[in-house]
Amino acid sequence: MPTQCKPNCASMTYDVHIIGGGLAGSEAAWQLAKRGFKVRLSEMRGAPEDKGGEMTAAHQTDGLAELVCSNSFRSDDDTKNAVGLLHHEMRQLDSIIMRAGEIARVPAGSAMAVDRDVFSAEVQRTLSEHPNITIARERIDTLPQDGLTIVATGPLTAQSLAQSIVKATGQERLAFFDAIAPIVHHESIDMDICWIQSRWDKKTAASNEDGDYINCPMTKEQYLAFHQGLVDGDKTEFKEWEKDTPYFDGCMPIEVMAARGVETLRFGPMKPVGLDNPRDTTPEFPQGRWPHAVVQLRQDNKLGTLWNMVGFQTKLKYAAQIELFRTIPGLENAEFARLGGLHRNTFINSPLVLDRQLRLREAPHIRFAGQITGCEGYVESSAIGLIAGMMAAKELAGEEWNALPASTAMGALLSHITGDAQADTFQPMNVNFGLFPPLHEVKKKERKQAYTDRGKADMANWIAASETVSA
Repeated sequence: MPTQCKPNCASMTYDVHIIGGGLAGSEAAWQLAKRGFKVRLSEMRGAPEDKGGEMTAAHQTDGLAELVCSNSFRSDDDTKNAVGLLHHEMRQLDSIIMRAGEIARVPAGSAMAVDRDVFSAEVQRTLSEHPNITIARERIDTLPQDGLTIVATGPLTAQSLAQSIVKATGQERLAFFDAIAPIVHHESIDMDICWIQSRWDKKTAASNEDGDYINCPMTKEQYLAFHQGLVDGDKTEFKEWEKDTPYFDGCMPIEVMAARGVETLRFGPMKPVGLDNPRDTTPEFPQGRWPHAVVQLRQDNKLGTLWNMVGFQTKLKYAAQIELFRTIPGLENAEFARLGGLHRNTFINSPLVLDRQLRLREAPHIRFAGQITGCEGYVESSAIGLIAGMMAAKELAGEEWNALPASTAMGALLSHITGDAQADTFQPMNVNFGLFPPLHEVKKKERKQAYTDRGKADMANWIAASETVSA
């Protein structure tokens, strides 16, 4: 039976209450609504003051599914890449995130990158127009005592709700810092110094004519000075309670990487290999040779007017960012549409507090989805929202949930979150082949292909056996 709205809700009835209108919440709402179930999707951004409207430290709009860090969904290669396989599986299950991603897609080589504004607007339009979805602009401060609920508030959960979650789980929150990369206006980039090229000239059908990345070359002397500037730069001060919070390795601030060693960046976001500098104006850069280091920028919107600094998540203060980043060759007159930033992310100890269907062990009417569960990345967050929506739909229909094979990307990620990881050392995780059942009998150089082939076949069989995917 549908659950009646509580006093802070509208008058309609609904089958599932989803708290949080980010990637995971939007995906869960879509999966439920297209299966015929009514959804109330609560989002605190954009809510009036009397309903607890609040903006997070990282969001800049009230749009659903806003992308706050990078605009990239990472590799779209579904033949030898775990996240590419995850893309494939989500498309097979009619993901709204992948649908909107295709509409908002911008060139990024073999990666999938999107125009953030177009992407968010498309997700919001699709959900707003669905008759089974009510989008409620309101802040939810406590976990509901009854009624099917999916909590998808993400890593920036409001403090009041976070405290309610802590009380319900009986566990202290875990947390890590996540950093945001700067975005540069294209017209302020000196293309007489920089050039456009994809590494090793790898291109796809979606690529720009010359490649997908703007490359800013550095000599050894320029790189060493820049590295020292990162180490010495004025950085955001932590509050006392934040000082023991670990970073997530997949989104490490550039200056933290720099502190690990003078060569670290040259083997990370500033690696020059595969990038031939076409300029032949200085002895340092003879034509056809790699620079000592390279700063790459990736297209951030369809118009090509905004480009983000790849791998340059940072906790430098704004003035320090502007001063240092304008020493990068080609960015001497850079105008920034957004500077880098730092925010505190929270997630629950999922292996300890959730069952295999993402339900809170102590309150099984509540499911968790998205980054708050301890997955990391846009696509992974969306995938867990998709799974949570399908699980809730099965429960409402009175049907048994058919467990996803661990050999699929979605199944492997879910298994990690809900039990395979060690609770005492649990940390956020991107999807990767290390989460899959091993294929030791396959030669090492052939394993990635074997993982994806097996995953595709097993997902196809799972869909045939357990899912009717409607448009």
